[in-house]
This record gives sequence, structure tokens and C-alpha cells, in this order.
Amino acid sequence: MAHARDRSLAVGYVADGGQVAYYAAPRPAVTWPHQVGVLPRQAGCFQDRAAAEQIQQMVADGGAAARCQVLVGMGGVGKTQLAVHHARALWQAGGVDLLVWVSAGTRTAIVSAYAQAAAEVLGTEVVDPEYAARAFLAWLEPRHGASQRSWLIVLDDLADPADLRGLWPPTSPHGRTLITTRRRDAALGGSGRRLVPVGLFTPGEAAAYLTAGLAAHGRTEPADQLAALAADLGHLPLALSQAVAYLIDADLDCADYRTQLADRAQTLDDLLPDASGLPDNQPVSVAAAWSLSLDRADQLPSVGLARPMLQLIAVLDPNGIPGPVLASIPALAHLTQHRADTAGKSQPDIATAQEAERAVRALHRLSLVDHTPRHAHQAVRVHQLVQRATRDTLTRDTRDHLVHTAADAVIVVWPAMERDTALAQALRANAAALTHCAEEALYQADRAHPVLYRVGRSLGNSGQVAAAVDHFKHLASAAHNHLGPDHPDTLDIRDSLADWRGKAGDAAGAVSAYEQLLADYLRILGPDHPGTLDIRGRTADWRGKAGDAAGAVSAYEQLLADSLRVLGPDHLRTLVSQASIAGWRGRAGDAVGAASAFEEVLTSSVRVLGPDAPFTLDSRARIAHHRGQAGDAAGAMSAFEKLLADYLRVLGPDHPDTLHVRAGIAHWRGEAGDAVGAASAFEQLLTSYLRVLGPDHPGTLDVRHDQVFWRAEAGDAAGAMSAFEQLLADYLRILGPDHPDTLDTRGNIAEWRGEVGDAVGATCAFEQLLTDCLRVFGPDHPDTLAVKSRITHWRKRAKHAGVQQSTDR
Repeated sequence: MAHARDRSLAVGYVADGGQVAYYAAPRPAVTWPHQVGVLPRQAGCFQDRAAAEQIQQMVADGGAAARCQVLVGMGGVGKTQLAVHHARALWQAGGVDLLVWVSAGTRTAIVSAYAQAAAEVLGTEVVDPEYAARAFLAWLEPRHGASQRSWLIVLDDLADPADLRGLWPPTSPHGRTLITTRRRDAALGGSGRRLVPVGLFTPGEAAAYLTAGLAAHGRTEPADQLAALAADLGHLPLALSQAVAYLIDADLDCADYRTQLADRAQTLDDLLPDASGLPDNQPVSVAAAWSLSLDRADQLPSVGLARPMLQLIAVLDPNGIPGPVLASIPALAHLTQHRADTAGKSQPDIATAQEAERAVRALHRLSLVDHTPRHAHQAVRVHQLVQRATRDTLTRDTRDHLVHTAADAVIVVWPAMERDTALAQALRANAAALTHCAEEALYQADRAHPVLYRVGRSLGNSGQVAAAVDHFKHLASAAHNHLGPDHPDTLDIRDSLADWRGKAGDAAGAVSAYEQLLADYLRILGPDHPGTLDIRGRTADWRGKAGDAAGAVSAYEQLLADSLRVLGPDHLRTLVSQASIAGWRGRAGDAVGAASAFEEVLTSSVRVLGPDAPFTLDSRARIAHHRGQAGDAAGAMSAFEKLLADYLRVLGPDHPDTLHVRAGIAHWRGEAGDAVGAASAFEQLLTSYLRVLGPDHPGTLDVRHDQVFWRAEAGDAAGAMSAFEQLLADYLRILGPDHPDTLDTRGNIAEWRGEVGDAVGATCAFEQLLTDCLRVFGPDHPDTLAVKSRITHWRKRAKHAGVQQSTDR
């Protein structure tokens, strides 16, 4: 088809042979300053944040670090907007002669942009883009003695550092390079380059952005709602801007929007603008912001495992996942299954721990997660919206399977003895995240997942007994709903709830709860079921701890008869009943009878269980204790010292039972008359408790209590009273005001106040304590009666002191 040629683009002449040849017309000379490429639009309500100031400060300081700055961060944090802000400010201030904006998604795009710059600046005809790009880079090189133009090259959203191989702008005193990228590869660093991490908005910046964004549309919202919404969206700039657009378009207020956000049935796509409603010319929604990054991460070593790893991370705690969880056997099985499903192989290569770590590193390199292995307990962090966007792609069955897998992974790495309180806290947080994500998944296969129990025990054993009670209350309700009221796991959870209720200081409440539970065991399992017998034993124990030692003995005697009939004389339940009768006999005041009874229990335990069984060792400890209670303190101390050697051999030096035996030695040393030695022994023991169990463990508090007590007995009453007051503050913080140990410590403070000469103050303190004991324990509880006795004692001492002062006058 004939057409006219545009004569403004070419000039022709008649060559030999009569043919017409064409050549490019010379380009007009470039005018300065000059811009190549189109800068994205500045976002409305742009926040002049700390990162912008950091970039500006680097430029002001000069030096090699200012020549090339690489803005690194996850998708949606506003890297491009920071680059636009900096470039436009520099351009408008006349700070550069040449500004080149490059959309650096591919190597081809970079080469094309450089070639365009060559055409516009050098007047070069672009026949070979690679050649033109190299010519442009050569023009940027500093030339000695030549007058050169200042320049700024912005490479926005660099997808792969390898795309810049041979295309890095030169280091020049006349120019600067600014790169934005989600990548964190080592190749982006090096001499003359400065990595600038770009994070989330601060809470203040996020609230200010929401306020300004809504105000631009004539809207205002309560400050507390805006702050809460900012937190719900994780202070992510992209999410905040799209949330503002959604609020305006849907005519919602913050409170209603937050309610919808909290609804796990709705996806991010449901709660943010569609493509036609995205603000500030944004190309993608929050939900799609990380899709390309994940695709690229999945191509890095280990190929194909980044996606299933992110799916697993998406159901765990965003604030920190312990590294071993993601390299555990359940996690590796998940990766292996994904590999099998993808490759269509029934027997794929089994994923290794090294491959799991490489998958995490791939996600880190693309800024989808933060991986800091040196912080082992919180090695992997992830933004909450990355998690939600990832979960939104899953079917419900897949999500539930992931939650169950993650729960298996958490329980596998949870140590039997929690020596590291930070690790225990991190594991509890991850278990809580699983419950929040899909609690129902933890009640699949007609059972409650073991991680649910473990969280409660961990809370209680760390000293957070009130939190343990709350946890098991919630579990009891959830198990009732998911498994039914008569399910064995529901009954087990109620058992734990009753026990921790007692340990939290409510012994009477524990008795009541166990009596109700026992009625259900009798109805469901019958009177002779081992579970029913166990509940009878725990009911008797808490009856004794509530103050009815005689009632506990009576209940255990009945239980022993049934245990002998149902289980026989050599069953552990039978031995426990015998030991419990002996123990409560001792608490009721018959120390000699208790020691004798424990001797019989010990004989049976050695025969049935062996000399090194924990129950056998515990029986020996109880014999030693009651020997001391019967008046032979030196003999008790000697027996505990012999027992310690066996505990060290069988359980090791850091086992809680070994530490407890050391406490027995220290206690009976003091009772034998060596108060100074007892105080010193408890001080040494405290160091071990702090190291093994941590400062807030109830056992640690007990040792502190005993160390202070023997310090007072050794003659430092004033120092002991001060130490007791410090201990009381910790008891109040950890166990609460009504816990028996808290009340006991108040009694010690009152007692030693009197011993240092303030009988009136001691009387007043005991009178205040009596009010709380009456409320917590009732009038007939042994502790209440003991407080009444001390009031009488110190009143007499105060009266005597008053008479003596009158006589002296």
C-alpha cells in the first residue's frame, strides 16, 4: 500500500543507480535542564517522613555514600513516592541538569530508557539500543578537565539486580543514582552504594496520613479510631491510602470498616478498592502488591519452596517465628508434599532443613519477610497484611491443614523444660496466632491439639497463673462447642482449669470445680474408671489445700480402698493414694505417723517401680521432710544430702526436682540452727533458679522468700523486711493480691515489722491481712486462724511496750 513518508524525520538524496537513500535528520540541540522519562504523580497527602530526611541528609553530607542510594523495602512501603519526592524537589530547586526516570522492571526496560536518554541528550540515532545505552553511560563518566552536566538517574522498582549487570551508572562527582527495589541481595551493596531501608509509617505518620486523606474529602474521624485503623493495617502506606479511598467510596466510618476488617470471612479484595478505584494512579491493590515478588522468590534457591514456606509463615505470629519451627519435621513434610503436588511425583525428594532456610532467605531477599537468624526466637517476621493476602489465596481446607501443620511444628520444638523464657513466650505467641487464624482447625480429628494444653501449662509454670486460668476457661468453652461437653478432651481441659484455679489461689473454687467434674466423670465413665479415680484424688488434694486436711485424709482412705479393689496394690494410682494419705496426715500434725507411712510407700515403690523412679525418689524426700517435722532437723538435712546425690545422677543438676532437694537441704540446715548457712545456701540456689526457670517462676519466688526469711533469722530483720517488700511487689505483679503466697508474704512483712520494734504497726498490718484472709479463705481456714493468733500476739506486745514506756517515764 502506497503512503507518504514523513519528511520531517528524514532527508533523502538520489544515489547511484537512481535509488533514493534516507538518513536521519539531525536532532535539535538539547536544552538544559532536561528530563527523560515521566515521573509518577506525587501521592496526595504525602508524608515527609524520616526516610525522606535521611536521603536528603546523605545528599547534603556529600561523599561517596551519597552517589548511589538504594531504597529497600517490601512492596507498599512507599519507596517510589520517596524517590519521586526527592527527584522532584531536586529538579524544581535546579539541583540537576539532567533527570532520568527509569521504570526498571526488566533489563530491556532499563536499556530502552538509557537508549532514549542517549537519543535525547547525545542526538544519537537508536539503531542498536544496547550500543546507545553504553554510549549514554560513557557520557555520564567523569572526564578530567571537561565541563560536565549534573545528573540524577532514578531506577524505580528494580526487579532483579542481575538486570543492572553492565548498566550501573558510574560513580561521578557530577551525578547521583537513586534505586528503589524490594530486593535485598548483596549485589546491591558495595563501594559507593548506600542501602537505605524503608519501613512502615510510624503510628504518628500513619494517623496523620489518614487524617489528611479523609480531610481532603471533607471527612473527619475520632483520633482513637484512626490510630486503631492504622494499627489494623499495620501502618503500611499503600494499605492506608487504599483504605481512605474505600472509606470515601463506600461511605463507611472507621468503626464499621474496622469491624469488616476483623471479619476473617472477608478478603482484602473485598475491603479495598477495585482496579478502577485505586488512588494516586496506583497500579495494583494491596492484595496483588506482593504477587510478583512471590513469583520471583519461588525461582530462587530452593526453587518452588518459597510459596509453601510463605503459606506456613502466614498462619504464625507476624512478630516473630522461631527458626526451628520452620525447619521442623512437620514443616519439612509440608514442603515435601508441596513439591510432590507440583511435580506430580508420588515420591519426591524430601525437603531438608537447609532448603527450608533457603526458602526463607528467598522470601527475605524479596522483602516479603524479615529473616534475622541471630535472633533465633524471632528469626522470621512478616507484615500482617502479607499474611492475610497469602491466606486469602487458600481454600478453607488448605488453610486448616496449614494451621494444623504449624501447630505440630510448634509443639515439636517446644522444650520439655522451659529454661529459656523468651523462647517460651515466642512459642506461646505463635500458638495464639494459630488460634486467631483458625481455632476450629485445632479441634480436627475429634481431638484438641496438644499445643492448646501446652500454652496453658507454659503460662502457669512461668508464673502467669491468672493467665493460665483465663486460657483454660477459653479452651473449656471452645472444646464444649467443637467437641461436645462429654468428650474426653473437654473433661481433661476442665481438669486443668480446676487445677490452675486452685494454683491461682482459689482453693475453694478448685474444690467446687472438681466436685462438678467428678459428677460428670461418674455419669460418663462410671465409678471404677481410672480417670474417675484420678479426679477423686485431685478433689481430695484441693480439699486439703483449702484447709480441710482431715477431709482430705478421709477422702483418700476411701479412694485407696477402691484403688486396691479396681487396680490392685501395685498400680501407681494405688501408691499415690497411699502417699497422699501419709502426706495429709503430716499436714494435719502427725509428722511421725506420716514418716512411718511413707516408709511403707517407699518399700512398695522400690519393689514396683525401682529405686531410681521419680515416685521412689519423691517418697524418700517426703520421709526426710517429715523426719524434720517430727523434730530431727539434722537427720532431715542428712537424708536430703544423700538424696541429692541420686537426684544429680538420675535427673541432672538443673532439673526442678533436683533444685527442690537443694532447697530442702538449705531449709533443714536453718531449722538445725544454722540460719546464716541456710541464707547463704538459698542465695546460691537462687542463682540456679534464675538461670533455669527465670525470675517470675513461682519456684524462683519461693526461693527468694526462703532466702529472705533465713536472712531475717540470721539477725538482719530490717534488711529482710525491705527485701520482703520488694518480693511482695513481684508477688502482686505475678500472682495477684489474693494468692496465698502473696498473703503469706504480707504476713512475713507484718511479723518482722514487729520484730524490729514496731508492735503497733505489726498489729495494724495483721488486722488488714485478716480482712483479706476472711474474704479469700473464710473464717475457719488455718491461715485465717494463724493471722488471728498473730494479731493477739502483737497486741499483747504493743500493750506491754506501752506499759513499759509509761514505767520508764
